[in-house]
Amino acid sequence: MSDQPIQLPNPPAGEQLPITLNIQFTKDLSFEVPGAPGIYATLREQPRVDLALDVQARPLQEGENVYEIALIIRADAKTSDGTQCFIAELTYCGIFTLNVPEEHVEPVLLVECPRLLFPFARNILADVTSGGGFPPVMLNPIDFVQLWQNRRGQTAGNA
Repeated sequence: MSDQPIQLPNPPAGEQLPITLNIQFTKDLSFEVPGAPGIYATLREQPRVDLALDVQARPLQEGENVYEIALIIRADAKTSDGTQCFIAELTYCGIFTLNVPEEHVEPVLLVECPRLLFPFARNILADVTSGGGFPPVMLNPIDFVQLWQNRRGQTAGNA
């Protein structure tokens, strides 16, 4: 291995990157174990975890190209007899600056931005569930293109 630092490409002078992640943060995190401590003594099987995921985007200031993107994830775990094991809810956000043509804003906001945030949200959910005494919830990769297309199809169907 070389001991030379790796040089990352900078945009040419006067040009901006198409997507800039200004900051990312946990906006809301909740973990509940309604049946604690008894659930730990009676749990004999891997709980079934139902997952729900949503992506929301909103401009921070009207007329600006800065947006808040929120990945909202809910994990609801139950035993086969329906006993609640845990409920985990996470809202993980990023503030993005976009420099893309207007026709590309929606797919960038709802596909590319969440794709950048997802690995961090995935790790937080795995850490909080294992820290709560359960096997870590490891989210499978999400096809944000399909999620966006489904949302567009629902919107077109409602119109």
